[in-house]
Amino acid sequence: MSAETSVPRPRESDVDISDSALFKGMLSEAEFAFAFFDAAGHVQLVNDVFTEVVGVPAERLVGRAPAETLTADLSQLITHAVQAVTESDSPVTESRVRVRSSEGETRHWSLSFSPVHDDAGELRAIALIGLDVTESRQIEEDLRRSEERYRSLVEAQSQLVWITSPTGTVVEDAPQWRAITGQGLEEYLALGWLEAVHPEERQQTEEAWKEALRGRTMFEWNYRVRTRASGYRHFEVRAVPIIRHGRVVEWVGANTDVTPQREAEEMRGRLTDQLGAAALRTARLQGATAQLAEALTVEQVVQVIIDVGRTALAADRSAVALLDPDRAALKLINGEGVPEASDTLGEEIPLSSSSVMTMAVNSRRPVFAESPDRLKSQLLEAGGDEQVLTNYLTHSDERAWVGLPLLAAGRALGALRFSFTRPQKISQEDGVFLEALAGQCALAVERATLFEREHRTAETLQRSLLPDRLPVVKGLVLAQRFRSGSRHVQVGGDWYDAFVLQDGRVAAVVGDVMGKGVKAAAGMGRIRNAMRALALTNPPPAAVLTGLDRVFDATEEEEQVTTLAYMVVEPVTGEGTLALAGHPPPVLVSPQGTAVLGDVEPGTPLGWPTSRRQFRFVVPPGHTAVLYSDGLVENRKRGLDAGLAELCSVVTEAPPEVVSSPHMLLDFLVDRMLSGYEQDDDVTALAIHVPPATKSD
Repeated sequence: MSAETSVPRPRESDVDISDSALFKGMLSEAEFAFAFFDAAGHVQLVNDVFTEVVGVPAERLVGRAPAETLTADLSQLITHAVQAVTESDSPVTESRVRVRSSEGETRHWSLSFSPVHDDAGELRAIALIGLDVTESRQIEEDLRRSEERYRSLVEAQSQLVWITSPTGTVVEDAPQWRAITGQGLEEYLALGWLEAVHPEERQQTEEAWKEALRGRTMFEWNYRVRTRASGYRHFEVRAVPIIRHGRVVEWVGANTDVTPQREAEEMRGRLTDQLGAAALRTARLQGATAQLAEALTVEQVVQVIIDVGRTALAADRSAVALLDPDRAALKLINGEGVPEASDTLGEEIPLSSSSVMTMAVNSRRPVFAESPDRLKSQLLEAGGDEQVLTNYLTHSDERAWVGLPLLAAGRALGALRFSFTRPQKISQEDGVFLEALAGQCALAVERATLFEREHRTAETLQRSLLPDRLPVVKGLVLAQRFRSGSRHVQVGGDWYDAFVLQDGRVAAVVGDVMGKGVKAAAGMGRIRNAMRALALTNPPPAAVLTGLDRVFDATEEEEQVTTLAYMVVEPVTGEGTLALAGHPPPVLVSPQGTAVLGDVEPGTPLGWPTSRRQFRFVVPPGHTAVLYSDGLVENRKRGLDAGLAELCSVVTEAPPEVVSSPHMLLDFLVDRMLSGYEQDDDVTALAIHVPPATKSD
């Protein structure tokens, strides 16, 4: 049996407990009231405290319902609580009840009801625990009264009560007013109180007071009052007319000092503005960081910086320059020179010249010039030419400047320059934001520089491993198209090859080494060379793929994935054999412009244990077979199946002159398949065209 109570379980009636004597001893010594009820609401067990609280002995309570022995309000409370616990199987807590003791004293009790379960989880009883909270209630009541007295005292102290005649003339002294304003009695009488109102608000206050007098309506206003110490405090005033027999006999008003509230509101307003500005700066920095993270090239990074300067900083002009340490100069990436320097009309800015950008790089610190005078003084101090600066500031519409060094691990990469056509106040928070922005820009520039360097290396390696030209074979026309991933995409491992075998047949292959960069390009070179060696030794496609599997296991990493399509074709007749290693099937284009995908098993990528198979694949005269990499048909927005279907559809749209020319056909397919999509992979295509037979043949 289990119970959601903090006391041991009793063993009386239907309620079992492991040690009845111990339990009874605890109940007799406890200071809390305790009772057990069965599911029907009948009393099963009570302690002495409970009998004292309800004023009924235990023998009259046990076995009976509360309504039979207890007062109406107490029995109703217990009955409803027991019923609620029985129905919900959940505790009912903090039920308050007020009872009168045998001495006639009123006591407050807090009652809690909890379900008690047996070992099978069945509800066996409901336990009641009551605590005497009379003293805590009294403390709460004393505190409430104390707070009310304190509040009344504070309100009385903050209000200045005054009385005027029906015409608004002050006829009684207001010592509290004069104590605050320092006015004498004669000065205060009549309308002398207006002299203490702030000059900017005096006329409107007087007009509003006279309007209330004429209309006999409540006067509610706010104004600042000059104090004895010559400062000003904010007051709210409210005055009402006292009307008897239809006539105003006097006006009674009260001024409340609301300076603390007004100052708190102003402080909250300033804090809200500061928090809003901080949140906006954070959001802008996060936005800039997200954009910079997607920028792969220096050109893209520069464009993001320009956009951030225009949107986040509201800059009118932005410039980015990268450092050339060998020439001790900054190379301007965008813009038309740095006009505040005398010798930087072109793209190169010597570090010895005086400009916002060179100062930022040389000092490794941000440069803030909030006005033309500030810019001039900083550049003159850095050795600038005063005549050049004067001429520039006279004719330029720029009025504020920011120069930020681009630093990576303490090493200068370049500088940013933002200018404004209006004076610009740069706060400390703005400075922190700008430095954080420069840090993110520096990381993006460094990453983009490394990417472009690797991209150029990989692209050079990739192109060097591709054949310079395709073989010229009578009875067969070969054409290829290779479109490397754009500057915004890392170079991949796509490759193609075609060569004549010893028996006069032509081997054609298109492969794809998964991955990007130099590593993928190098892997492509190894597989291509092994492919040629195996094909020239044992040309059947299945045998070549089997040999490539062994080479792949010996030279490539386990996680490397490489696919290819390999075909051997007979010139003139187009008879051929095809094998795939996890590669998309070739498409066969008829002279009429229909397209059919090769119905062959795709196989598994190289290096996967499998029994390689080859299939007969014929390119009839007048037809063209196209091998391709997945970059032609698959991208982030188009899946492989959809791409294959679209490829066949595009073929049907090709004009007859395009279908008959393998070179034109490849151009058509590549252009149409990439139209509307961002190229995110290399695209490789190889066409094998068998010319139609002629009479001379």
